[in-house]
Amino acid sequence: MKMATFSRIAEDETPSIIVHASHKIADINDNIYGGFTEHMGRCIYGGIYDPNNPLSDENGFRKDVIKAMKEIRVPVVRYPGGNFVATYHWLDGVGPKEQRPKRPELAWLGIESNKFGTDEFLKWCEIVGTEPYFCLNMGTGTLDEALAWVEYCNSDQDTYYANLRRKNGRDKPYNVKYWALGNEIWGPWQVAQDTAPSYAHKAYQWAKALKLLSPTISLILCGETGFSSWDFTVLKECLKPDMHALGGDNSRSLIDMHSIHLYTADSEHSANATAPRAAERAVQMATALIDLARIENGVPNSVPRQKICFDEWNVWSPARAPGEQGAEEKYTLSDALAVAVFLNGFVRQAKDVGMANIAQSVNVISPLMTTERGVVKQTTWWPLLLFSRYMRGSSVAVNVRCAEYEGRTNPAWLRGVMETPFLDVSACLDEEGWLGLAVVNVHESRDFETELEGLGVDKGEVQVYKVSGAGVDVVNTEGEQNVGIEEAAWNGEGLFTFGRHSLTLLRWKA
Repeated sequence: MKMATFSRIAEDETPSIIVHASHKIADINDNIYGGFTEHMGRCIYGGIYDPNNPLSDENGFRKDVIKAMKEIRVPVVRYPGGNFVATYHWLDGVGPKEQRPKRPELAWLGIESNKFGTDEFLKWCEIVGTEPYFCLNMGTGTLDEALAWVEYCNSDQDTYYANLRRKNGRDKPYNVKYWALGNEIWGPWQVAQDTAPSYAHKAYQWAKALKLLSPTISLILCGETGFSSWDFTVLKECLKPDMHALGGDNSRSLIDMHSIHLYTADSEHSANATAPRAAERAVQMATALIDLARIENGVPNSVPRQKICFDEWNVWSPARAPGEQGAEEKYTLSDALAVAVFLNGFVRQAKDVGMANIAQSVNVISPLMTTERGVVKQTTWWPLLLFSRYMRGSSVAVNVRCAEYEGRTNPAWLRGVMETPFLDVSACLDEEGWLGLAVVNVHESRDFETELEGLGVDKGEVQVYKVSGAGVDVVNTEGEQNVGIEEAAWNGEGLFTFGRHSLTLLRWKA
């Protein structure tokens, strides 16, 4: 069964949405609301770590940022990159801070002080209440260095790097579960870019050694977009039963998830807001490539099927916000609706998405910006907050009948490959029996009075949460909040109007 079905009608006809709580499709992994922190711009220094600011705690961590991360209940945070990781050597960032070396930083052309490293990040994660996800340096790094990092973080034995951790003040292991086998190694901007066959061979050998050292870690393969030949090449080479496991256990794979990245942006609202449909198609295509690799490699069904780790996604125009200048995007309402369409896609594809990480969590192409005086919650913060708060549990099938945006798409290939309905919809049922229906009306100028079937409101009212603004170009600044969440209630009778250029979340007890 599909997560959502769509029937196109004329724009002057009455739309309808059908949703029933019993039509559960798959569990939503909480990790789709993950974050990402990279040593880039003001993400770390001046973002989560700002020791000279009175808003920071005794560790130098910004307390207002910690509060915001707790508010969205961020479940997992990727670190330390990103492109940064290709020249990062983790040993530079542990031990006494006054002894840590400064290094040239080649990804974003800066200088890395290493004042913030492994132990600081892991302590920050514990305070926030989130799980760490480390990316290994497969550019200038070595397998020995990667094994040492895993040992430092996870070993409880009497060994060199475990004892180094103890010497640095941490007795118990951190037990870091998620480890990525490099980042965007296919990219020409990468230090030590590699070919797909070469990377795949190396990744398989690294994975074999890493799981011999720490069998319970989860390893994430470096994919591209999900719809590239790189993806299939590395999947075909690496998705095999683990014949090297202790005890001859071949019921698992060395690889647990496959990473893909996609950023979208357009100067025109409709193309901008519908662009994230490409991310949903990327999930579908990457999942098909996983299935094809498993079939061709004869992987038995006893080996759990790998899921997608969409560990970089967001609205970002590098021309508008260059990475080497800190990539501090100023997000519009149109961008907020695009973020909501991304999230709808992850909910709809819950069966195949094991993690997703908005890039990034603070300051750098981020919903959350810091100033010397506090934090600014950009337009994109509000859909992330609504989804993270209310769209957890099980994904529920929906049928949508509405008009479709038929203009130019970005990417261009999206047209004819995916529908682009004016009402983009997902639904979920949480553990307490609340049904959530997230509806993005991407139309810039038209409200849609819509028939809703399946509300089943026997008692009480429907909770209504709306994110909108005066126009698609409005932004939030430190002095002016033009976009937020409007709360209301509805009795569930008659047609419901989804306002132009808005995200509406309806919740009721099913």
